[in-house]
Amino acid sequence: MKPFLDENFLLTNKTAVRLYHEFARDMPIIDYHNHLPPQEMADDRTFENIARIWLYGDHYKWRAMRINGIPEEFITGAASDRDKFRKWAETVPYTMRNPLYHWTHLELQRYFGIREVLNAGNADKIYDQTTELLQTPDFTVRRLLERMDVRALCTTDDPVDSLEQHQRIQADGWKIKVLPAFRPDKAMNVDDPAGFNAYLSLLEKSADTSISTFEDYLDALRRRHDYFVQNGCKVSDHGMEQIYADDYTDAEIRNIFDKIRAGHALTVSDNRKFKSAMLLTFAEWDWERGFVQQYHIGALRNNNTRMLRKLGPDTGWDSIGDFEQGRALVKFLDRLDGQDKLAKTILYNLNPADNELMATMIGNYNDGSSVGKVQWGSGWWFLDQKDGMTRQMNALSNMGLISRFVGMLTDSRSFLSFPRHEYFRRILCNIFGEEVENGELPDDIEWIGSMMQDICYRNARDYFGWSESDLAG
Repeated sequence: MKPFLDENFLLTNKTAVRLYHEFARDMPIIDYHNHLPPQEMADDRTFENIARIWLYGDHYKWRAMRINGIPEEFITGAASDRDKFRKWAETVPYTMRNPLYHWTHLELQRYFGIREVLNAGNADKIYDQTTELLQTPDFTVRRLLERMDVRALCTTDDPVDSLEQHQRIQADGWKIKVLPAFRPDKAMNVDDPAGFNAYLSLLEKSADTSISTFEDYLDALRRRHDYFVQNGCKVSDHGMEQIYADDYTDAEIRNIFDKIRAGHALTVSDNRKFKSAMLLTFAEWDWERGFVQQYHIGALRNNNTRMLRKLGPDTGWDSIGDFEQGRALVKFLDRLDGQDKLAKTILYNLNPADNELMATMIGNYNDGSSVGKVQWGSGWWFLDQKDGMTRQMNALSNMGLISRFVGMLTDSRSFLSFPRHEYFRRILCNIFGEEVENGELPDDIEWIGSMMQDICYRNARDYFGWSESDLAG
């Protein structure tokens, strides 16, 4: 029987062990999509205790605790941090076979050197031990990221964000490259006219202009897009149920905008046409600026109306959606490709039923102009686990070139989430190691080992256009 979470965790054969320890393990990290708060990196925050860095904002853990019957008081409520941690520790033994069980113990090991299995019985001991370490200079936000050998991070930022914190980080000369990503979801969301108009007031202020017409609106957004470029941005991101690619005329979009500005609700057709127009516009801007554009599609969000009213969005009430993705995605990408305005693109699906669709979709628009121009992103959100990542990599291998894959990202709000890259790397190496041992791949350890390093780091470095000197700090 193998020990739990030992040095060969998830590595089930000798070749996998070699591939991981000799090639993949020590590669640096590029985390090109996450939700880390820039202010905490700018401030080099010291967290008060393990609950603050581990439980606050982590809707993965919140969902597990709710399923385990933990009252909301101990999740997002007024309970003390120690009591919240006790309730998480009480929940952990019940998370076996959920990735949270692995992630929890990997993070305890990698950051704090704690090899105990967390439970209610040792919760206070581990709370005190980790909290004491978090108060030391080696456990500030920046030191935690440096410990994982992170070289570059792309955060997720709204067009109205000032990017002041990114500027502070850059001015400090910190060796880790922290760049914004342009995420204009709110600038497309016309489901609620009142909310959209309130957002436009923020946009007017940030772009230092007034917005009366659709042309004014585009001008304000373009100013913000340019401002992001001036602050080092080279990545955009969209989170949507599905791609919008309805036909429209310019006159229709102007009229729809006037309706919204007047506070009128839109028809379903108007809503879809407006989103289609904005999505295409943003994509054209991204192409002009040489961005990598990312599309996260398939989430059915904020499903519990009662808890949405109480806690707001992004608090753990989302699920996989069953939207039709293929036709609109083809129409959108083909329209851009036909105009020679298709930027480098990464597609992410949340529904595993769309795996083969995505694996074959990317091949339609890889035209040889660059290596892996259109990518299928790693298992995302609910698929960010052993089975989800394995199925994604197997489909990509069968229908594309996994050798050109840009690899893993955390998609996380937590500064302790970076062992997820290790988790991915172990799974990747085990897949290849198993096929070498089965005689399905040649025993060419140097070539396959180099491929592991490409997928873990070098492919992303080259795809985003960074040189090694850019990432050397």
